[in-house]
Order: sequence, then structure tokens, then C-alpha cells
Amino acid sequence: MNLNQITIPSLELTKAIQFYQTLGLNLIVNSIPHYGRFECKDGNSTFSIHQVEQLPIGDGIWIYFECEELDEVVERLSSKGFVFEEMPNDKSWLWREARLKDPDNNQLILYHAGNNRLNPPWRIK
Repeated sequence: MNLNQITIPSLELTKAIQFYQTLGLNLIVNSIPHYGRFECKDGNSTFSIHQVEQLPIGDGIWIYFECEELDEVVERLSSKGFVFEEMPNDKSWLWREARLKDPDNNQLILYHAGNNRLNPPWRIK
């Protein structure tokens, strides 16, 4: 199996679509007010948003986007007005991460893990 796409809920699809386009995703399906689908610039994955009347309760959804040049991406997005809750920093699990929220309060983690994404030292043999 290969992961094709993730679909997340949104209260305001137009606002969410604009957010993710500015983040750098390429909009490939625009069915406002119900659905939008994006192509990730790297790899073959897609990402979509669907309109809901109520968001899930709890911690929400955590979405990870890998960025080869994480620090430069964060700097560029910050200059466009994106507000990061956590600037790039090295984690004990050997990833470098930065965190921000989307308009629906979903947690976005921009990260770079390199070989440690699939092959951390603690990977099951």
C-alpha cells in the first residue's frame, strides 16, 4: 500500500484553501463550498479539505509536511505572515521541526528528518 491522501475537515473552506495555497500546496480540485484537493510539490501525495458544520473535539488533527530546507521554508512563510508556535528546533527523536496552526486549529508540523524518517536507530529490525 501507498498513502494517497489525507482529508481534513474545515469550517471555512475558502479560508483554508487560501491558507494551504499560500503554504505552497498546488490546488488541483476546487469544488467550493464542499471540497478542495491539493497536490504536494514533492512526492506523489495529495491533501484535501472538506466542509463540515462542526470540527472534531479534542486535540484535532496533526499533519506532518516534510521540507528538505526547513529553516528556509519557515523563514519564507514567516515573511508572508504565517505565525509559528514553535520555530525550527532539533527533537530528541532526531527530527528538526517547526509548528503552526491552520485556520481550523489543526496542528501543522513542518519537519526535516532525512534518513531518520524511515530508519531511526530504534527501528524494529
